[in-house]
Amino acid sequence: MTDSAAAPLSTAERPRPKLDPSWADPLRPMFASQTMAALREFLLTEKSAGKRIFPRGSEYFRALDLTPLDKVRVVILGQDPYHGAGQAHGLCFSVQRGVRPPPSLVNIYKELKADLGIDPPRHGNLTHWAEQGVLLLNSVLTVEMGKAASHQGRGWEKFTDAVIELVARQERPIVFILWGAYAQRKAAFVKDVSQGGRHLVIRSAHPSPLSAHNGFLGSRPFSRANAFLEEHGQAPIDWRVPD
Repeated sequence: MTDSAAAPLSTAERPRPKLDPSWADPLRPMFASQTMAALREFLLTEKSAGKRIFPRGSEYFRALDLTPLDKVRVVILGQDPYHGAGQAHGLCFSVQRGVRPPPSLVNIYKELKADLGIDPPRHGNLTHWAEQGVLLLNSVLTVEMGKAASHQGRGWEKFTDAVIELVARQERPIVFILWGAYAQRKAAFVKDVSQGGRHLVIRSAHPSPLSAHNGFLGSRPFSRANAFLEEHGQAPIDWRVPD
């Protein structure tokens, strides 16, 4: 998928996203599916109509670009991208430098401080986490400007289901951090240690100001994730966000 608003290409002509082979090879059937073909046509039609779509096309798959499958140690799942201009850049809950951290991210930073004593940074770019093996994946990868959840039900959910299933099939123990009911639907693809599986699923309320006080604040997801990783012989995540 690209930012081009040119006439739709035939199935044979459509370019494949340039992903790390660890993702591209197992996801090839999904990219070739009718679901993704319909999604491409929808996005092209929306852009042809002059609608602004976030993030830009080169960043739709940024979470996968920054965190190859064989490097994933933690998954944090969001809902859909921020819909304000200049905010979304392909990583859930993250915004580009120079953009004020949105309220949900402010609450994530509050919990980070309470959990690990890490002071909030002066920006909201979480690339440092992604580069360490934290897959910052939204359930839906695009949104129309100013219209939250506008691209739900268009096919992205099936794509991200495939991504989560692929991660859950990995032999090494992985932590899945699921904030809010929407993200927790993906838990169906993950066998938790409490169910005799090898992965850890951490569930809590969403960090949004509307729900953070109902179980997100005080849930200690960062220290719990690191304790699990260390228990299974893996290095902990450096949850600091460098200025």
